[in-house]
Amino acid sequence: MTNAKAPSKSQYRQHLLAQRRALTPDQMRQAARRVVTLVWRLPVLARSRRLALYLPVSGELDCTPVISTAWRRGREVFLPVLAGTELRFAPFAPDSQLHDNRFGIPEPACSADEWRSAREMDVIFAPLVGFDASGYRLGMGGGYYDRTLAFLALRANFRRPHFIGLAYAFQQISAVPHQKHDVQLEAVVTDAGCFSCRSGPQQE
Repeated sequence: MTNAKAPSKSQYRQHLLAQRRALTPDQMRQAARRVVTLVWRLPVLARSRRLALYLPVSGELDCTPVISTAWRRGREVFLPVLAGTELRFAPFAPDSQLHDNRFGIPEPACSADEWRSAREMDVIFAPLVGFDASGYRLGMGGGYYDRTLAFLALRANFRRPHFIGLAYAFQQISAVPHQKHDVQLEAVVTDAGCFSCRSGPQQE
């Protein structure tokens, strides 16, 4: 009896991206509404002032409702910007001007001296293609979050910044193929509930 070979990262990515592209606009809106409610129930949000989020592209879970709520609640919002092989985080306000980076992802059009490091964020919310129960994240393959947050792997406990994924429930898979340098998520918020990567799913 032969054991079936586990899918590769590229195979998982191809399958999950196809599922994401098949979502209707209404399905995406409903998921975003569910996620924004769950995000603001996270205990870490009560004491977090600087939040790094993202502007969705290619069907990523839409976190713009989270951004709007953060502004209303007086939190500082930042978006990732490319800085060599890593990410920095640029302030993002309702009147911020944007431009696309080389991957076609919107970034705030501000001076580099306004950028902040990952260590200065309280929470970093990241998009993803897939995730597993251990908090391993399947992204688009660039490795930017892993390089930027490599210092988190040296910690015994979760401390600032908290690294949290935002996803559709169908993006959870049994096991993301990973390497030693891959940084694990602390939690994932999906349209089906909040999933702690330390203690399992917590349905709402």
